[in-house]
This record gives sequence, structure tokens and C-alpha cells, in this order.
Amino acid sequence: MRKKEIFRIRGILLLAGALALITSCEPPEADPETEQETEETEAVSVNFDVYAMDILVEGNAPVVSKEKEDYMNCTVSVDGKGRLSNYYGTARIRGRGNSSWLWYDKKPYRIKLDVSCGILGLKKNKDWVLLANYRDPTNLMNAFGFEVADWLGLPYTNHSRFVEVTLNGDYIGLYQLTEQVEQGGNRVNIDETDGFLICLDVDDGPYYCPNAGDNFWSTVFELPVCVKHPDEPTTDQVIAIRNDFAELEEAINNYNYDIVDSLMNIPSFIDYLIVQELVYNVEIDAPRSVFIHKDKGGKYVMGPVWDFDAGFDFDWSTMYTGHNFFNEQELVLGTDPVKHTSGYRISGFFTQMFRNHQFVSDYKARWNEIKDSVFEHAWAIMEEYEMSLQDAMARNLQRWPIDKHYNTEIDKMEDWLSERVPYLTTVINSYPAGTVPAVKVDCGMMACDVTMSYQLGYQQTVKVMIDESLLLSMLEITSEQLYGDNLIIVPLRTDGSEGMNNTNGIFGAWFEADNNPGFWANGHVYIEVFDNLTVWDCGLRAEEGYCSVGEKHSVQMQYQYTQGTETKTVTVAVNFTIAE
Repeated sequence: MRKKEIFRIRGILLLAGALALITSCEPPEADPETEQETEETEAVSVNFDVYAMDILVEGNAPVVSKEKEDYMNCTVSVDGKGRLSNYYGTARIRGRGNSSWLWYDKKPYRIKLDVSCGILGLKKNKDWVLLANYRDPTNLMNAFGFEVADWLGLPYTNHSRFVEVTLNGDYIGLYQLTEQVEQGGNRVNIDETDGFLICLDVDDGPYYCPNAGDNFWSTVFELPVCVKHPDEPTTDQVIAIRNDFAELEEAINNYNYDIVDSLMNIPSFIDYLIVQELVYNVEIDAPRSVFIHKDKGGKYVMGPVWDFDAGFDFDWSTMYTGHNFFNEQELVLGTDPVKHTSGYRISGFFTQMFRNHQFVSDYKARWNEIKDSVFEHAWAIMEEYEMSLQDAMARNLQRWPIDKHYNTEIDKMEDWLSERVPYLTTVINSYPAGTVPAVKVDCGMMACDVTMSYQLGYQQTVKVMIDESLLLSMLEITSEQLYGDNLIIVPLRTDGSEGMNNTNGIFGAWFEADNNPGFWANGHVYIEVFDNLTVWDCGLRAEEGYCSVGEKHSVQMQYQYTQGTETKTVTVAVNFTIAE
């Protein structure tokens, strides 16, 4: 560890006597005789201390479910250690989380107080979360993500308080107490009636929760969207939110800076992506836990951020049992976000704006503005936590033994992050510049007829063969220009608008029954373009309810070559016939 001179004062008595346990949500009155002592210890933040929380479930019953209808009555008491108000009150408790609940022995919990109250200096509310951080051997990954987001100015970022929890008399370890992400005056403060909070999340979306009534596939990018506020939306409200979100999607898909700027707070979008890339949070690939909110009469704003223990180059090959992080430097957005080069195949919702010159310029400027301070600031806070959490982390490791020691892993985390900043600086400053608003020039169409074998499914031997000489002649470019940064290949919808690539190819698309580009979940045929831009792989989904022998599909892909303010296009119609 680097040695920092961090001024810490321990053991100073803040009050003449210990505070009595209180049930009121009001803070204790200040004692004038201790005001001077309090001022002298201003540098010592109560945020870094470890507090004690005791939860007693009615009948000493175990908490075995995370379903909303399975909340269990309990009492909750919190010891403020004489520095913050104690808390005691009745509440309800249930499990929470997805992989963290299903895979790991140490469980996360959600607590709903019967009376709205602030806990450990956090603003009052009924709903609270206890993050187990079992996957995270440092216990600091979520705290680091929250700190970076807060420093960047993303609104409604969560706070952290660390507590050692006893449940029904059993010590269950070190937990991170934080706010539930929800609408509210002390949470995501949007209008109760006309504001809305959504989450892009595959687990809460229509694929895994088809009968929930609060989710939908988005219109343009087919993202899994769950409506978090209103809490129990009507069908009409869900449709209205879907239609409203489609306007933003369409603007992003067309990478029109001015229109996107009129609909979304672009600085929040940039900061949000910076946080995800800084910690290599691959959850936006699924996506999971991507919150977006919109106030009455306002713009879409990204956040609050959430869920960082799948970042930091986690080894997914050991995801059920492992705690292996900080392996190498990898990228979410890639070296060219538009093409996903050396990056994750995340939705075009997050990458399509990198086609726009102004957006790329803004993104680079923001990174270069914060790169010299973002790690230093947040890591100084993590060092404060590390010092305060030592004893609690030792007890937690004894209760939940894993093959990693927290101090060793915190050192690795520091090294990985300190190396990541210059690495990202090189990558981000080398992003392709994007295009200025361009006029499209239609250079004509080509057609290819391809017969695929139903039996071969994904393993077709045929290819979509493009006449390269004819293509170059139509675009009036050279073979070298064909493989330059100025050319892309996009899938088209049947109405001529651009769709998105959801394959593993550099370019390509899954096409659904209606010949529009979509997702594998509904896909019939696909095209994938890799290194050879005029020889395309293709295949089909040979399953009942999808492709069938004799089925035909006519789909479109479009070459786009941009130079200056002009984009030349050649559209390729691929006519698939499915034979035995």
C-alpha cells in the first residue's frame, strides 16, 4: 500500500456520556459543552466507522425468500457508537439480489421500516438495503463506484455505511448499508405523478418476467426495461413510457446530437459511461442495473449507478464460487465503441452516439478533465474505509472464509486502478473522431440470393458473397478505403431506418420473422461480418417456433462510407431461402 498521511483521531469522547438508545427519528440535541470537541474532530468523518446492526425476525424465523410477498416482521436496532443516533424500530425484511442471492451463502437483504427514519446519518426513508459484498474480496467495490459517481456529479448517488450484522442472534458479517434506488424526496427526487424511473435489466425484463406487467422490450434497441416508478404502473403508463423512451432511442440510433441533447442530459450519459469503463463493469452488456430517470418536463438523466461487484475484471469462469478480480486491463466500450473493437458487444444504446463527432469530442474532453483526479480522490476515501474496517473485515473473513485476504486484494485493486487511468487515457484519446452531420447519398442497391440448409442451422457452409469490384465502383472508393475507419455496415429495418447488431460479428444482425433486425431471442436468420467485408457469414435458428423448411426472408444491410459531410450508401438485399 502507498503510505498517506491521513489525519485520524480515535477515541475522542464526543458526548459527556454514552447516548441512550433512541426510537425517535429526530437527531439528538447538541450539547453546547461538547461543541468545541466536535469542531476539533471535523476531519474525522463518521462515515468511515463500522456500526452494529441487530435484526430479530419474528419467531426467530430464517429469511429464505426475496419475493415481495414474503416480507417478514422483525425489529431492527443500530448502535451509533456514541457518534451517531442509535436506532430501534419495527420493520419487515426479505432477501434481495439476483446472482448474489442465488449463488452465495452470505445473503443480501432488503429492509422496510414501519416508520420512515434516517439511519446512521442518512436521510430518512422506509426502504434500506444491506449489500453482502460476498463476491468482492475487498468489500470496497460498490463504495468505490458510488464515490466516483458522486464526485463526477451524477445525481442521487447512493451513500455507504458499513455495519456488522447480527440476524436472530447469529453474527452474519460485514455489510454495506445503503439506500434503495427508488423515487422519493430523499431518493430519486422526481415528480411523484409525472416523473418516472426505469431500469434496463434482463432479470426484471419481459424475458424472465413475462407476466410482471411493469416491463417491456424497448422499441428501437430491444432493451429489457422495467418500470421502477410508478411503483405499480398501469398498462397505459407502461405504454406511454415505452413510447416516450422510443423517441430517445430513435435519436440515439440516428446519433443526432441536437435531438439527443434536447431529450437527454448528455453530460450524465458521458459520466455514466466513464464510471462503467473505469471499473470495467460489464453489467451494461446484459444489461443489468442500469437506472435512468426523467422528471416532469425534464430530460432523461442516467443513474443512479448500481452494482459494481461484477467489474474490476472479474473472472466469470469462477463466477459461482470465485473471488478472482484484477486480472488484466480490458475494455467495455472497446478501442472503437461504434464497432465494439476489443470491447464487449453492448447495446447500441450505449455506443451509437460515438458515431457523432461532437459527442466523441465531449467524451474525450470530459475524460481529460477528470483523469488526473478521479482515481486519487476516490482512492483516498477507500484508504479511510480500509483503516476503519480492518477488525470488521477480519471477523467477516472468519465468518465467511474465502481464498483471498482483503488487504492483499485491496492492494491489487489499487494497483489495477492506478494502471487503468493511463491505459484508458491512451484508449479514449485514440477513439475514432466520429462524423459531423452528413448528407446521405444513395449510390444504389445490390441483391444476393442465398439458400441455407435447415439441418445445418448455425453451421452453414454457404456465404453471402458481395461483388467487391461492383461495390467499390458504386461507392467510388478504393479497396484500402473499404477497410478504413470511414466505412461501416449497418442492418436496415424494412422501413429503411437503421437497426442494430446483436451478433458477435464486427457488423451484422439477427433478423426476426418480420425481417427487421432484432435479438437472438426472436431471431430467425442472421448475418455476421468479420474481417472480410464482402464475404459474410450467415445462419439460422433451427428450432420449433422459429425457422422452418421453405421459409423465405428478404433482409437488408447497408454499406455507409462517410467523408466530410457526405455519406455514400449502397444497400444490399439478401434473399434467404431455407431448404432441407
